Amino acid sequence: LLPDKEHNFLKYDDSFITDLNTPYDYESLMHYQPFSFNKNESIPTITAKIPEFDNIIGQRLDLSAIDLERLNRMYNCTSTHTFLDQCSFEFVNICGMIQGTRDDLDWVHQQSNATGQEDHTLSGRCRDAGYFMYFSTSSGKADEVAVLESRILYPKRTQQCLQFFYKITGSLSDKLIIWLKEDDGTGNIRKMRKIQTFQADNDYNWKIAHVTLNAQKKFRYLFQGLKGNPNSSSGGIAIDDVTLTEIPCPTAVWVIRNFSQILKNTSSDVIQSPRFYSPEGYGFGVSLYPHSRMSGYSRIAFHLCSGENDGVLEWPALNRQAVLTVLDQDPDVLKRMSSSKSFTTRQDHVSSDANGTLIWEKPSIVGKFDASCNCYRSVPWGWDNFISHSQMRRRSFLKNDDLIIFAEFNDLSHLYNTEVPVEPQQPAFMEGLILERQKRAAQDMEPIQDQLPYLPDPCNPNPCQNDGACVNVKGTASCRCPSGQAFFFTGDRCQSRQIHGDIVGMTVGGIAGTIVLTIVLISMMARR
Repeated sequence: LLPDKEHNFLKYDDSFITDLNTPYDYESLMHYQPFSFNKNESIPTITAKIPEFDNIIGQRLDLSAIDLERLNRMYNCTSTHTFLDQCSFEFVNICGMIQGTRDDLDWVHQQSNATGQEDHTLSGRCRDAGYFMYFSTSSGKADEVAVLESRILYPKRTQQCLQFFYKITGSLSDKLIIWLKEDDGTGNIRKMRKIQTFQADNDYNWKIAHVTLNAQKKFRYLFQGLKGNPNSSSGGIAIDDVTLTEIPCPTAVWVIRNFSQILKNTSSDVIQSPRFYSPEGYGFGVSLYPHSRMSGYSRIAFHLCSGENDGVLEWPALNRQAVLTVLDQDPDVLKRMSSSKSFTTRQDHVSSDANGTLIWEKPSIVGKFDASCNCYRSVPWGWDNFISHSQMRRRSFLKNDDLIIFAEFNDLSHLYNTEVPVEPQQPAFMEGLILERQKRAAQDMEPIQDQLPYLPDPCNPNPCQNDGACVNVKGTASCRCPSGQAFFFTGDRCQSRQIHGDIVGMTVGGIAGTIVLTIVLISMMARR
């Protein structure tokens, strides 16, 4: 071990730390790597008791599933702010989706088979396994439709992104149409709005799609299959691995097919993406080097491209954030561990040549012409160790042998212009510690020892009653009191139980009604 690094390997018992009742996590983002803090580059400082995990510990892709579980338990989170729906169609209930009632035909819950109808969810893992939704267009009449509706969903934000995988293997006139069905203002979900149409082509592979919905009220999303010419069709329309989140859809999506074959060619050169456009209008692209200068890694870099808007844009393009993401295609969006990196364009990003040119200037001036896009590409800026080849193969980065890269390029200038300097405030217990140190220094006494790591936890044991949650606020216990449909708790320690006002009103009203009814019945019986 390197000097002064031994403390990283100290062991602590459960009186100091807690695993929140979760198993040991080899995939944790917080786990040290095998060669962390080592003197000898060839000798690891950490080895797993299960040797197969030696190449897994220390991953920096994303939070692992157990990392997320621990965070949720630590902060008592039971829901997500951005996740709305997902379905991989592996179960017969098809995630609560329903068949349309006014269409001609139904979508079929199709199982994978060896005749080309392959599921996307389990692709590359299990043969003849997995399910997807399928609409055959090889028989019947032209213009027949099948509609599949989601369950009712309730948006929390104003923008949603519907991501799904699809393939159309029938006639070139077949179509897949996405609809939005919203609350019409009366509580009924029947207001229809066509969002996007996907036309058949000669590509029979699974393709990724992103559709922005912008639903404001409760809604359903719909998949409509439209049959073209059955006489020229020998297949149909398939959909799988649907995900709906309340985040913006990616600006740029680049799919590189047959990537494992590209990796086998160790002499393969740089691969350039098509030209994309940012929301501001900047042209940009992605450079992929399958074999980086670092052995076992792929380099991915960002560059600007000349485009049709260059004459009206601001140059150089500074204070913009570039975000590159290699998508983990796990069907469960909550378990994905995509590899994502970002940087902000700055004045000191210059080329390595003798001139030291700022690479964020107009590409037609500082870039090189590329015939593949009929544009100028600037010097790429990125990472030699963006993702390792072993990580690509271990997770679902190469499903169907497709590598999928998302790219964003957004303006951050408003954050710089509106940033307000904030003076950090010392916690109350820290201020007391500083005052005590000053007093001892003035009296020439022995310095007080810093005991911050060992301050007692005011929430251990939990002082809150009636299942209240305790939160440590600047060294003081603060109770978050639970609330039910009939009762809620108040007080510093959630010690007082109160009844909701509407429950009290209903109770009083019920008692009063019972008394009146009893008096009426007694009066009627007395008259008889």
